[in-house]
Amino acid sequence: MERVLVECDRAAVGFEADPVHDLRVAIRRCRSLADGLIALDSDPAWKEMKKAGRKLFRALGDLRDMQVLEEWIEKLADDKNDPVVLKLLEHIRARESGCKQLAWKDLEQFDRKRWRQWSRALPRRASRVRPGSVVYLHLAFEKWTSAYDLHKRAMRTRSQVALHELRIGIKRFRYTVENFLPEQHAKWGNDLKELQDLLGEVHDLDVLWSIALAVQAFPDLESHKRWHDRIAHERNKRVERYREMMLGQQSLWRAWRAELPQGTQLRAAALSRLRVWASYLDPDFQHSQRVSQLALHLYEGLSHAGVLIHSTGLGHGADVREVLQAAAFMHDVGKARGHDNHHKKSYRMIRGLARPLGWSPRELELAAVVARYHRGGLPRPRAKAMQSLDLPDRHLAMQLAGVLRLANALDARTGAPPKLTVELHDRILRIHAAGYSPLDRSAENIAAARHLLETVLKLPVIVKPLPVRSPGARITAAN
Repeated sequence: MERVLVECDRAAVGFEADPVHDLRVAIRRCRSLADGLIALDSDPAWKEMKKAGRKLFRALGDLRDMQVLEEWIEKLADDKNDPVVLKLLEHIRARESGCKQLAWKDLEQFDRKRWRQWSRALPRRASRVRPGSVVYLHLAFEKWTSAYDLHKRAMRTRSQVALHELRIGIKRFRYTVENFLPEQHAKWGNDLKELQDLLGEVHDLDVLWSIALAVQAFPDLESHKRWHDRIAHERNKRVERYREMMLGQQSLWRAWRAELPQGTQLRAAALSRLRVWASYLDPDFQHSQRVSQLALHLYEGLSHAGVLIHSTGLGHGADVREVLQAAAFMHDVGKARGHDNHHKKSYRMIRGLARPLGWSPRELELAAVVARYHRGGLPRPRAKAMQSLDLPDRHLAMQLAGVLRLANALDARTGAPPKLTVELHDRILRIHAAGYSPLDRSAENIAAARHLLETVLKLPVIVKPLPVRSPGARITAAN
């Protein structure tokens, strides 16, 4: 981000092609960095920074477009005195002069002080997720999927609009790789740049042709045909080069996809992404991590005891444990908007998330409902949140909410690793939890929290301290 300020000073000194290009590249990198991190970090500063750079970025882009079109006209011209060349250059240079004035005005109005503040604060927030992490691989797969869909459409229609949208899709995928995946960028960077350049030149040629028609640059049919053939020839060369690289068994699409998450890796990456999103919002995310561990221990113990009634299934590849874990990670995100009724806020925020690839809408909805009932009133069949679930999932949601509610109350906040054991004896569930004391102030909360689990399992639940050794426990759920 500091680079933007440096390039602003360079451009202000000499508003020529190179400084303008370098400044635009610097702003573009910051905006693309914000694009990626907005999906993980809800801090409004990312959107503010992106918005602040938009006006200057567009103005510099318009100026750069005129400079590029001028280069194309000179490249395509056989004769510099060709009336078509003169007419086009006259139009382009007039527009370039106007673009330069607008860009200069936007550069003068650019808020350097605010940008400097972002340059200090935002990189620290970005550093919380390591470059190359599975979270960024998941983000890259999301961009890959979007770009590949645009590729299929463009290859089917070959229209100007489809090819232009494909260029934007590949550009977003490229910038995600460039900003967040250094290992992949070292291997893919040159190809991605070539593809973006090829499709960018196709777009430039389409724009040049539309301008030539708009300004009536052709004095006769012969010049019209000559220029049409030249532009079409250059355009087709670039489209064919793109097809050569991106179609068939050896296409780059396949090579890139092979290194991005799939199957169980994709689901794990999606869960990690939900975890990171929650960590930026939750003021005490360490608590949520401990609750997640306790919830999984409790769930495993109850499963082994045979007291959980599972649903008809969440779909292919789905995992109830992952839904519970995600709900535990995200159950306190609502505190970012105030502690009052934060469980309801968490529910709305989770439902408002874009579904991460690898997860079904049904799973995300279930996680939202489970997080909603980690505290507060008990889930009622006619409650709006419960009504949002498919009928087979409602009992499952109540079970998982009961597990999460008790796990949340059991977090002793002692700093010791979360640990508990579960045993079923004479139709009574006994839970031995590390750090629990019946004389502690939290015991009352734990007693209240176990009620939902008792109701849904139709079994009494007794919570006791975890002894140093528990030889009598039949089922142990430990780290």
